[in-house]
Amino acid sequence: MKTPQTTSGARRALGIFLWVIGTMSLGVLPVEAGIANTKHNLSPSSATGNNKVAAAGGTDEICVFCHTPHAADTTAPVPLWNKRLTTGATYTTYATLNSSSIDGEILPVGSISLACLSCHDGTQAMDNIINAPGSGGYDVTGGGTNGLGFTWSGTRVDADGKMTNTATSLSMLGNDLSNDHPIGIKYCGGGPTSANPTAPCVDPDFVAPSSGTVNGNQVFWVDTTGGTTSRNKTDMQLYTRLFATGNGPSVECGSCHDPHVENGQTNTGLPTSGQTFLRVSNTNSAVCLACHVK
Repeated sequence: MKTPQTTSGARRALGIFLWVIGTMSLGVLPVEAGIANTKHNLSPSSATGNNKVAAAGGTDEICVFCHTPHAADTTAPVPLWNKRLTTGATYTTYATLNSSSIDGEILPVGSISLACLSCHDGTQAMDNIINAPGSGGYDVTGGGTNGLGFTWSGTRVDADGKMTNTATSLSMLGNDLSNDHPIGIKYCGGGPTSANPTAPCVDPDFVAPSSGTVNGNQVFWVDTTGGTTSRNKTDMQLYTRLFATGNGPSVECGSCHDPHVENGQTNTGLPTSGQTFLRVSNTNSAVCLACHVK
């Protein structure tokens, strides 16, 4: 006779089996994040040469360096964010170049880009974690600029766990972003806004963005999947920010990059480029041409 615990386990296994069969019958397979096989795995299990913490005195958890299920930073633009956002940093943006090709308003660095820069500007340690693994590890400051004092190894990190540049890697962007793709810039020099969601793009050098409503909020994206009407993981994501003319689509770090994909991952619908965390492979400049009409 089966015990209640065994019966419960069997039911759970049956439920999972039926769910998998159901998704297969619909032609849909569950999307898996490949972060364990990327440079964003900062745990001891990461590949040789990657920035990672030592097994002793650190943690073997992967997600904790960015996310926590409890006591997350509620001011962050990313769900369940487990790091202190960089405070007091002053960024030089693309706007300082006064390029005549820029016809969209540029806002101060914010949105999801601020979360990315909490590591990639090199001003604070990557082990700045608000809610460290285990009991009693909560620290609203995340340990401050130097983090929790984990022991780090890798070619692009200093002893405190701050990102550094090398001759072969430019992942530490610093505070001067003027030589990087614009972020916080209104897409297409205008485009749809909350007041006029069907307005065409002002600048014909850009692909017209798509717009929809998710949980009552207006969202924007640039389609890469052949005219589908819904937003997909491999579409270029545009982030809603408040511009002078109202809410509109903004280009951010997360527009082109997905921090959770591994190199060549194809179960997202299109081949991705996880080595540089691109939403789609940039073969034939597909990332650039998704938005730019050239």
